[in-house]
Amino acid sequence: MSIEISDTEGRGARLEVAPGATDGPLRVGIRIEGRSSRVSWSCSPAAARALAAVLVAAAAEAEDARAVEPVTVKARELLRGDVRDGDRRMTVEAARTDGAEVRVTWTSGAGRSWTQTYDAEAGIRLRRRRSA
Repeated sequence: MSIEISDTEGRGARLEVAPGATDGPLRVGIRIEGRSSRVSWSCSPAAARALAAVLVAAAAEAEDARAVEPVTVKARELLRGDVRDGDRRMTVEAARTDGAEVRVTWTSGAGRSWTQTYDAEAGIRLRRRRSA
């Protein structure tokens, strides 16, 4: 997998992540390559998962920091990734309309999930709409 990133001065680089060699200890390879330099690191699969988790959390915090005033949408308009306004993070995992009702599966910041049923016209206050 490869994505474009940039340093604090706006210089672009390519970040590549791939499974490590098939022989030897289990590793995940990480390479960052810019115009004038290249650095290669590796880590265990557990460390790669932990890195992914902190990146997701940091991305959410960055988006929350830029969030505008909360908005209220009808339950039938909820989208996967919408974040409910409140003191605890609740993210829409799935929303399914069934006639006049909407079944919404929420996921907490702690990783728990549950399903609630709302009237399709009920107002749900969101801290952040899903990113496009």
